[in-house]
Amino acid sequence: MIPVKAYAAYDAVNPLKPYTFERKEVGAHQVQIEILYSGVCHSDIHTAKGDWGPVDYPLVPGHEIVGRIVKVGSEVSKFKVGELAGVGCFVDSCRVCPSCKSGEEQFCDEGMTGTYNSVERGTNIPTRGGYSTSIIVDESYTLHVSEKLDIKGVAPLLCAGITTYSPLRYLKVGKGHKVGVLGLGGLGHMAVKFAVSFGAEVTMLSHSPSKEADAKKLGAHKFALTSDPATMDSLANSFDFILNTVSAKHDHNAYLNLLTTNGTMIVVGAPPAPAEIPVFTLIMKRRSIIGSLIGGIKETQEMLDYCAEHNITSDVEIIDMSYINEAYDRMNKSDVKYRFVIDMASLK
Repeated sequence: MIPVKAYAAYDAVNPLKPYTFERKEVGAHQVQIEILYSGVCHSDIHTAKGDWGPVDYPLVPGHEIVGRIVKVGSEVSKFKVGELAGVGCFVDSCRVCPSCKSGEEQFCDEGMTGTYNSVERGTNIPTRGGYSTSIIVDESYTLHVSEKLDIKGVAPLLCAGITTYSPLRYLKVGKGHKVGVLGLGGLGHMAVKFAVSFGAEVTMLSHSPSKEADAKKLGAHKFALTSDPATMDSLANSFDFILNTVSAKHDHNAYLNLLTTNGTMIVVGAPPAPAEIPVFTLIMKRRSIIGSLIGGIKETQEMLDYCAEHNITSDVEIIDMSYINEAYDRMNKSDVKYRFVIDMASLK
């Protein structure tokens, strides 16, 4: 067994604190990664607090993982010791359903095995995530990370990056399209970067005028203040796509009216309450609303390669592991530009 240092949530109400556990020895098809940086996602907070269902405490969150391979199993062929590697939101799947066979393991019919708060397939061993010094993963669910990029900014690509990249690629967003990005946070800032890189005209939609300068720095061509009724009226029937990253309760209908005929709203934020969608907003302009969830291994690797080629990373604030509870408090106040990333050397 391999001893591991970590931080964990011991229950839904108390702060995270140090935790030690053991991981199994490296299997024939697995790699061991010494974790260098771990991104902090809002999903970590929701899961730790029990917002999304049952939690197997102690919970070690973290599914935006970048590190260096320190050991490989006897049958490993895709990775070598010393290489950079990444791990995203899942570490296994059934591998035989239509979704898995088509490279969309995130939609596994049996449910993907989450990097944390799941159990290893065929066992009762809980999966524990990236707020730890080391992780063991099957090579088929491990990603190559380029040495070209600043790896501090690569970690959030494994969740925030692929969450926005995947639907934009699925819908073939590019030159000639007008895209609205709703919400400027961890997801929204990556949506702006990708949509601009793909050649679309991008407008940041925000209720806060203070976000305009930041949106322009990220590459947005335009900024629209959604708290101004006149601005919203002027934008009716304007966008081919709106990428909705908002996870708080909001009026979807107001933004659906900004779509052109055949326009599509892409929902990647997860508000706590169901949305009310008046059907006439959709049927009178043949508009649609779709959801999207991260990406499969093949597409996530494609995204990482694209980022290396185009020098795209997340904007991050590096923190020590001991700062995680303060980071959670700040994230709940939207006080981060735009992703916290833990320097895991601070835990050793």
